[in-house]
Amino acid sequence: MGLGSTLVLGLIAGISILLGLPIGRLRRPVPTLRVLLNAIAVGVLLFLTWDVLSAAWEPIDAALGSLHDGNTGLGTAIGYGALFVAGLSVGLLSLVGYEYWLAGAEGRARTVAQPTHLGPGAAHVSELAPPPAVLAVWTPARRLALLIAVGIGLHNFAEGLAIGQSAAKDEVALATLLVVGFALHNATEGFGITAPLAGDTAADGAPRRPSWAFLMLLGLIGGGPTFLGTFVGHGFTSKPVSVAFLTLAAGSIIYVITQLIAVAARAKRADLVAYGLLIGLVAGFLTDAIVTAGGA
Repeated sequence: MGLGSTLVLGLIAGISILLGLPIGRLRRPVPTLRVLLNAIAVGVLLFLTWDVLSAAWEPIDAALGSLHDGNTGLGTAIGYGALFVAGLSVGLLSLVGYEYWLAGAEGRARTVAQPTHLGPGAAHVSELAPPPAVLAVWTPARRLALLIAVGIGLHNFAEGLAIGQSAAKDEVALATLLVVGFALHNATEGFGITAPLAGDTAADGAPRRPSWAFLMLLGLIGGGPTFLGTFVGHGFTSKPVSVAFLTLAAGSIIYVITQLIAVAARAKRADLVAYGLLIGLVAGFLTDAIVTAGGA
């Protein structure tokens, strides 16, 4: 299959993430709905964690099987294993470091925002401070939505690699099935990205609805890598690259899940959390089952 047709497939698979974005513009949803939406997002992300880790583990499992059969050495399994651990560590711990940096940026933002009473010719220390980072003045819900989009984007890059590689080998039927399955996945992922934004409020408690431009930015971050991965995958095949991006995605998604679970715990509605988790997990596995049933 030619590059042009392959890129169209990647675009179809990636653009479906836009279907779930409007949920972020819900105006003042009732508290129970917010808890349920948050729990569904956790369920979807739990499925994605299983999905990406199982895919990243496949080369290691194959290498260990070959080692048992005497067809390969231990070095291959160790190499993939080291890449697996490194990607998972970077994906998870880099976000921990990011949160620490952001906490410092928030402190600087509050200092700069404080009113100053300056005499003629005087310069207050806050005047000399650098301007606060843009992310530091975002609400926690917006920052969490961005983190989810980044994690899902890494995951979707790996999916794009699979589409591009299948098309490059002229496995048109497989590539088409992958597009259908990934498009369904992305639709649920779009919901997972924006679920934290439903009912977002500013510092004064006023409702804050994300603009369509902001939602499109999240969609580009989460879905755009599918298109990019399709382009890259059509040019060459690399299992190490795929493992690296899958484990990076898994690490970042695991971190986001911990944040969402903390939000759910504050609501003290274990029943709604359980319902939401179940809905999210079933939605994820259902889309995966459709792809498997199609022979992909």
